[in-house]
Amino acid sequence: MSDNTSNPNPMPAPSMTQTSTMAIISLIGGITGFTVLPFLGSLAGIIFGHIAKSEIKKGGGRITGNGMATAGLIMGYVTLGLGICALCVFVILPLILAAIGISTSGYSY
Repeated sequence: MSDNTSNPNPMPAPSMTQTSTMAIISLIGGITGFTVLPFLGSLAGIIFGHIAKSEIKKGGGRITGNGMATAGLIMGYVTLGLGICALCVFVILPLILAAIGISTSGYSY
C-alpha cells in the first residue's frame, strides 16, 4: 500500500482574484451619468475609473475589472463631452449672439 500524504508534485493553490470595487463604482457612475445625473455620474465614472485602472495595474493579476473600469471611463468622458457641447450651444452661443446684437428668438420687431 502506498501513502498518498507525501505527494511529490502537489497541485498549486488556485490564485484568488478579486474584482476591483473602484471598477464597479466607475461602471455605475458611467451608467448614472448617461441616465440620471449627467455631470456628477460622469465625474464619478472618470475619477473611479482612473483609480481602478491604477489599482488593477498594481494588483499583479490578482485584481480584475479592467473592462468595467474602461467602460466607466468611456461613458464618463463621452457624457462629459456631450454636456460641454450642449453648454456651448444652449448657453454660451446665445449669450455671444445677444452681445453682438443677433436675435435668437426668431421674432423681429
